Amino acid sequence: MERKTRVRFAPSPTGPLHMGGVRTALYNYLFAKQRGGDFIIRIEDTDSQRFVPGAEKYIIEALNWCGIVPDEGVDASGNVVETASERHPHAPYRQSQRKPIYRQYAEQLVENGYAYYAFDTAEELNAKRAEMEAQGQTFIYGQTTRMGLRNSLSMPEAEWKELLETRNDWTVRFKMPENRVVEMEDLIRGHVEVNTSTLDDKVLWKRADELPTYHLANIVDDHLMEITEVIRGEEWLPSLPLHYLLYEAFGWTETQPRFAHLSLLLKPDGKGKLSKRDGDRLGFPVFPLQWVNSEGEVSRGYREDGYFPEAFVNLLAMLGWNPGNDQELFTLEELVEIFSLERVVKSGARFNADKAKWFNKEYLRKKSVAELTDLYIPVLESKGITGISREYVEKVVSLIQERATFVADFWDIASYLFVAPTTFVEKDAAKFWKEENYTLALQAADFILAFEGEFTKENLEGPLEEYIRSNEWPMGKVMNCLRLALVGASSGLGIADIVTLIGKEEFARRIEYIKATLC
Repeated sequence: MERKTRVRFAPSPTGPLHMGGVRTALYNYLFAKQRGGDFIIRIEDTDSQRFVPGAEKYIIEALNWCGIVPDEGVDASGNVVETASERHPHAPYRQSQRKPIYRQYAEQLVENGYAYYAFDTAEELNAKRAEMEAQGQTFIYGQTTRMGLRNSLSMPEAEWKELLETRNDWTVRFKMPENRVVEMEDLIRGHVEVNTSTLDDKVLWKRADELPTYHLANIVDDHLMEITEVIRGEEWLPSLPLHYLLYEAFGWTETQPRFAHLSLLLKPDGKGKLSKRDGDRLGFPVFPLQWVNSEGEVSRGYREDGYFPEAFVNLLAMLGWNPGNDQELFTLEELVEIFSLERVVKSGARFNADKAKWFNKEYLRKKSVAELTDLYIPVLESKGITGISREYVEKVVSLIQERATFVADFWDIASYLFVAPTTFVEKDAAKFWKEENYTLALQAADFILAFEGEFTKENLEGPLEEYIRSNEWPMGKVMNCLRLALVGASSGLGIADIVTLIGKEEFARRIEYIKATLC
């Protein structure tokens, strides 16, 4: 009987979630939803020394903002989410709360000869490392060194059993088999082989805090949670042989999940992994949400920078995956339909900040005027603009929607539709506001003020242009003078658009102001 697809995203709460982590969660989510399976969030908080308060809540909130909602796991308030609880009672979903589970599995490995107890102190290991480096050798705790170190393989049974009772700094290490080729399959990278002679005896469990390391915890939890595929970053690829051997040691090979290792997100120049430092240096965020660390330092987030979550998700989907055609814009639902690991690339995906903005611009264009108005009104209020009718704001948004990348751009593009300019761009004024131009422009302004028809763009635009042409005036110079009066610069919307929006009275005030200021 074919097992139901169950995948997990297992972040560590050691800081804000990098956009590469969000991509890993996204690919897991898409894979599960396409197959009618379950997407699980499991918090791997076994590294107590690197734990950062608030990081778990940040991770869940970031995924929720993206629409990557778990079927099982924890929510932003720390509550258990388990829509499939009748079939899969797997809570708790924090590894720190599953502490009692792991020791028995570590002990089982020791009893069956796949692991051993190690009692070496940090000072002893450092001394051994220095000794071997002095001889031009690299120290690896493993096949060639374990018998010369302090562990249950090299010590008399009575001695090491006493240490188990009297010391609390010992560990359980995996006993890596000697000179064996481990053959593995990766859903993205294909067949992989590694000889165990290159691998060390990893620590699996620590007596000091009674917590497992990642290697033991994720294997045990994936087995108990019935995970069918493990889709994770390529930084875990070197650990794959150990994980294969652990499944074998436990006798779980028949239910072992399939593995897929995703390539890295690269710097814009393609040279190395994308980091927060790159974002700070080049002016773009690498985190989904803003993050404030314990020192009060603020890291930018895509949400706070004005990106739509659907644009951010679309961007991430295309970083390392392609649909096999030229289409670039996909809703989350469309991604569920078309996504496949077969089209995930093996090489790193280079991040392009301009492309990120392009995605947001495209999604802004697709949104309704009503939705954008809802988003823009708070921006106006933050600028002190109140008492403006919604109908007016909708008219403004409809005119400038195609010009913007972010909702916040609306103010930069057309603040003059809400506030009259009090200064004028110096170079524009010097270029266009000359007596031979503004004399004509002021006559054109009189024509507008005397216009008796219904004051709409459609009624005004044609007659105004015909009036200027019939007088054989230079169209560009006249229009730029009028625009300078209305906008404060030579760039902006068409004169008829501006005038019919602000109305005759405001138009007259702005003409009088520029006359008093520049004439």
